[in-house]
Amino acid sequence: MSPKSPADAECPSHFHYHACAHAFAAQFTRPFHEQIDVIAGSALPPTGGHGHAIHENFRFRQFISFKRAYTHVSGGFQVEDKSNNTLVTSVIEGLNMMDVLTADRIVCRLYSKHPKDAAEGHITMHGSKFENLAICGETVGIKLDFPLFEELPTFEKAQTAFKTNDKFKRIVSDPLQTGKALTESKCNSALLCSLVEGGGIATKAPGVEVSGHSIYVPGFGKVFFAETFMSHGTRTLTMLRFELGSTTKADGSGGSGTTNGRNYPPVG
Repeated sequence: MSPKSPADAECPSHFHYHACAHAFAAQFTRPFHEQIDVIAGSALPPTGGHGHAIHENFRFRQFISFKRAYTHVSGGFQVEDKSNNTLVTSVIEGLNMMDVLTADRIVCRLYSKHPKDAAEGHITMHGSKFENLAICGETVGIKLDFPLFEELPTFEKAQTAFKTNDKFKRIVSDPLQTGKALTESKCNSALLCSLVEGGGIATKAPGVEVSGHSIYVPGFGKVFFAETFMSHGTRTLTMLRFELGSTTKADGSGGSGTTNGRNYPPVG
């Protein structure tokens, strides 16, 4: 039997990696029933490692096209600080949706560092961005609130912020503008919010309505930006989620990734 390397000797034997990503997916129900299966999907095995997928020159009828989309996931043990690290990236380039929404590049990036004796990994979303996003040819400026979420790398900290940080509570209390605010007793299992800063969407496109982290375009539908779903040890970032409605009806998403990872036996 060959001797173990220093990394093998230090590496915890029961860390369960988890990460997945997809570049695009949708389902149309009007004027026809047709599905766009997951494009450029990647998943990380529980032992860590690396995975990637790419799709070029995609076109769905005359409704949706993009030049290139790719994802990659990776996970491994860092000897220097005895942490388990996971990275998820999902990218769409040259996106065109019904000649209404266009973007040169949309990037979703999630990085998790799980310290040796921590109950949760510390997750950041730095590197996520929209490049030259436009509606009907008019630029859409989206400001992402990285400073706020840098203070909330874990779900435990997010739960505390729900009670103590008025800014964070505002964006998670009713993220979908339903009129029903989330109560403290119901924030223990999951939180939905957005990386978009409050009031951080700006556009001069005529007729467009901005509400929270979404915009509504008459004759096109509603688009949600940088939606963030948080639960214990896990975070999902979906840069683009849409609910199209008019002569065409469809639901879908693009530029999405999820990351977490757990020790066994569990810590904390």
